[in-house]
Amino acid sequence: MGNLTKFLIFHYLADMIDKTVVKKLVDEWLEDKDYFLVDIQISSDDKIVVEIDHADGVWIEDCVELSKYIEEHLSRDEADYELEVGSAGLGQPFKVPQQYENFVGKEVEVLDKDGKKIKGILKSVDGDNFIVAVNEKVQVEGKKRPIKMDVDHEYNMNEVKYTKYVISFK
Repeated sequence: MGNLTKFLIFHYLADMIDKTVVKKLVDEWLEDKDYFLVDIQISSDDKIVVEIDHADGVWIEDCVELSKYIEEHLSRDEADYELEVGSAGLGQPFKVPQQYENFVGKEVEVLDKDGKKIKGILKSVDGDNFIVAVNEKVQVEGKKRPIKMDVDHEYNMNEVKYTKYVISFK
């Protein structure tokens, strides 16, 4: 690799927005607020996408406030960037444990590591583990026919393909 190529790669990397800098700014803004960080993504063309969430939903005014805070602390002289601040999409897969905790008692869909999809009520969360109660037919001893009852399914957040809130219009 020639010196010019090394310089160009170094120069390219030096111009990219640093994710840890953006995370530090978001963490500063989140301090003393009930919001929590869901995700930060920075594309190779310096598009920054920040997702926040709150147990009661996200207000657009707060997204604007966070956006302004980040812009005040990031220099456009160092790198030109596009910034998007929003809420984690309803119906999108959960990315952080706090999202699981916010949906306890609600219907969720889980796609497990084996590709099996279930729907049920998110019953509890303990660390990275969670329990979903699924209403399914179960053969009970002494009964001729299976009966429908809630069966607990335990999962680890890191071992499922996704978990997401089921939007219901009932």
